[in-house]
Amino acid sequence: MHNFAVSLDGFATGEGQSLEAPFGHAGGRLHEWFVGTSTFQAMNGKDGGSEGVDNAYAAAWGPGIGAEIMGRNKFGPQRGPWQDEEWKGWWGDNPPFRTPVFVLTRHPRPTLKMEGGNTFHFIDASPEEALAQAREAAGGLDVRIGGGPTTVRQFLDADLVDHLHVVLVPIVLGRGVRLWDGLESLEDRFAVESVTSPSGVTHLTFTRR
Repeated sequence: MHNFAVSLDGFATGEGQSLEAPFGHAGGRLHEWFVGTSTFQAMNGKDGGSEGVDNAYAAAWGPGIGAEIMGRNKFGPQRGPWQDEEWKGWWGDNPPFRTPVFVLTRHPRPTLKMEGGNTFHFIDASPEEALAQAREAAGGLDVRIGGGPTTVRQFLDADLVDHLHVVLVPIVLGRGVRLWDGLESLEDRFAVESVTSPSGVTHLTFTRR
């Protein structure tokens, strides 16, 4: 799990997610540190951006990843049975993942193939079952847990995460979806390191003991 931003009060997304507001009332505040990096600019075909601490962590997002698992709410804002199977996610015709992506949902739909090697599989599966499918598709590379917070929490609760990079952003959201609920003493499973950044965020790295 890379580049997962949370507020000081533990929220990884705000309240009121919609097509116009993917992170609800949080807006872009959780990810301002990432948007300023050269890694983000390059992902969008642009030059420039910072090359410091934030970029060093941001750049670790892609190398060595062979598949991704994400929750349905990261793919899009729809709930319940799919009303529009033409919806292809937040990222346009060429998403940034460049791998097979397994979307966890109670409402499976046909596989969606897009540009850049992006293939979205919509599966109703437990964390263990989803990880087994993603590992097979990853071809010996790592599997990234992409979010959102509910999905990450499920994989942490099942003790299926080896590496977790959390970005602590100095804002208070007050409401939304929290990451840490139900994960008391999580730190006992991991060696934890922290690095502060001039942008004001703190990078927390949890590595399985």
